Amino acid sequence: MGEAVGAARGSGTLRKILVPLALAQFICSFAGSNMNVMITDISTDLHTTVQGVQIAITLFLLVMAALMIPGGKLTDRWGRKRCFTIGLLIYGIGALMSAISPGLGVLILGNSIFEGVGTALLIPPVYILTTVLFSDVTSRARAFGIITGMGGVGAAAGPLIGGLITTAVSWRAAFVFKALIIGVIVWLSRDIVDPIEPDPTRPFDTLGAILSGAGLILVVTGVSAADNNLALMAILVVVGAAVLAMFFRHIRGRERRHEEPLLSTELFRNRTSNLGLVTQNVQWLILMGTAFVVSAYLQVVRGYNAIQTGVIFTAATGGILLSSLAAERLAKKYAQRTLIMAGFITTVVGVVVLLALVKGSPSAWAFAPGLLLIGLGVGVMLTPSVNVVQSAFPEKQQGEISGLSRCISNLGSSLGTAVAGTILVSNLTNRSYAASMTVLAIMGVIGLGAALFLPSRRAQPAVAVQR
Repeated sequence: MGEAVGAARGSGTLRKILVPLALAQFICSFAGSNMNVMITDISTDLHTTVQGVQIAITLFLLVMAALMIPGGKLTDRWGRKRCFTIGLLIYGIGALMSAISPGLGVLILGNSIFEGVGTALLIPPVYILTTVLFSDVTSRARAFGIITGMGGVGAAAGPLIGGLITTAVSWRAAFVFKALIIGVIVWLSRDIVDPIEPDPTRPFDTLGAILSGAGLILVVTGVSAADNNLALMAILVVVGAAVLAMFFRHIRGRERRHEEPLLSTELFRNRTSNLGLVTQNVQWLILMGTAFVVSAYLQVVRGYNAIQTGVIFTAATGGILLSSLAAERLAKKYAQRTLIMAGFITTVVGVVVLLALVKGSPSAWAFAPGLLLIGLGVGVMLTPSVNVVQSAFPEKQQGEISGLSRCISNLGSSLGTAVAGTILVSNLTNRSYAASMTVLAIMGVIGLGAALFLPSRRAQPAVAVQR
């Protein structure tokens, strides 16, 4: 592997590798938020409701979260490059299916299932390759800054780009746009060489994959059902928690029998990594929750169209882009804990500003300051949170921790849309908007609390990765 990495560096391939990897993260994050501005267009065209579109968005994020751990594990067996390519192809097929969908069912199949499965296969290799190829803190911070920054920009720019395409052409054209970007990524990634040889004989924990996926799906589906049936919500959440308990019992049993589990329990014994995972979850919960709540509120309650709603989100996009571009410089000057704490403080202030607008100015532009603060805050802490988690483990565990890390982040995205979105769509009024934003502010405080317990010293990833 060392020779492959050295050759890659010698030929300048690393810089080229970052382009398709960053674009891949961009388009996957874009897919999680671009539908937010199409709510009224899709619901009218497909004869469905706001809740129906919310289900499609939440399921996409949930499928990603549920399959991200198995996807990360498969990289060891199939190889990083192969998983990346297969994921791109499945994603592209899903995007085209969504573009021609005659009803909500086909849209869910293409967008939520196919694109979700494709994302779960292609995202773990993005982070594994980055972690393995960039060993020192500066270069890794730069690489993660570009990739996570593109992810944040994709999530924040999704409403703007989706709004422009929807208004100029139709909402279906937005899915064609995604398929075209996937084609570009496939072409740009043709020269990527897997730095680690795959091991086809490595066992795969199928039962563990089923239990982990089923547990996460049941829990988030239960949360989404809260607006219609509280009893059903309680049953699904309890059953989901029980299935997840079975999953942990299962992987402990495999470890005791000296069999390789889907996920090593050792990953949960690292205090720093656990805290970093909490911050990742909350970051994406707030970002995606805000994107759905504000978009739905502006369109359904205040009557703004797709392009008007999308333009407002340029504030969040600009904020994430600015702070992400500064990731390398900030990493040299401040400890990762400091950056994550500053990010949460800024983000919570942004949410409070948005909350204060519930009875304020009727102009959609009044939402720009709050969205800008959220963008700046999330952008500041995306890179250090990922670096804290990925750098806490050696190279042999990068497949597992990458899958877990992306699972936790996407679980946050799906919970943000499910929790805040469910509160909003239960009764689309100023009061439900205020309740949704209040919940997001509380989650931001929880994230800040987790960041307080992170180590105050700067991380030493080069040591951690080689231990």
